[in-house]
Amino acid sequence: MKTILSEKLPRIIKNKKRLEEKLNLKITNRGKEVTVKGNPENEYLAEKVIDAINFGFSLKTSMLIKEEDNIFEIINIKDHTKRKDLERIRARIIGTKGKTLKTLSELTKCHFELNENHIGIIGDPEYIENAQNAIISIIKGSKQSNVYNFLEKHQVKEVIDLGLKG
Repeated sequence: MKTILSEKLPRIIKNKKRLEEKLNLKITNRGKEVTVKGNPENEYLAEKVIDAINFGFSLKTSMLIKEEDNIFEIINIKDHTKRKDLERIRARIIGTKGKTLKTLSELTKCHFELNENHIGIIGDPEYIENAQNAIISIIKGSKQSNVYNFLEKHQVKEVIDLGLKG
């Protein structure tokens, strides 16, 4: 049994049935506390999914953590810059009309969400490292085009499973 504090309680309650079905556990809440009851692995996954929902990801994107063995990472902008104009850094990450985030999503095959001074990333463990490096480079002041070029050169090669491992 795990208890998680939730800021986005209405979203969790609204999707409670679906979450319980997909995560194979029981969800109860008292105030802002959400309690999940199930086997330890499902509780851990539920905690990650609820954390992602709390961060601002949609239910569909948050469920990718369970369905596709994706991981959820958070980068704190303040950890990577001494600058005080964080609004400008956030603007650089988002880009004009969200273009930078959209391009980063396409190049890294990850999902991004900005929440105040934190960036949440949901993606395959193989792609997360490139996504983190790209975001950190932009925070530190690299040009977006240089970051895109880096990502294009360092695309993760997909491993083709020939079914040879026993």
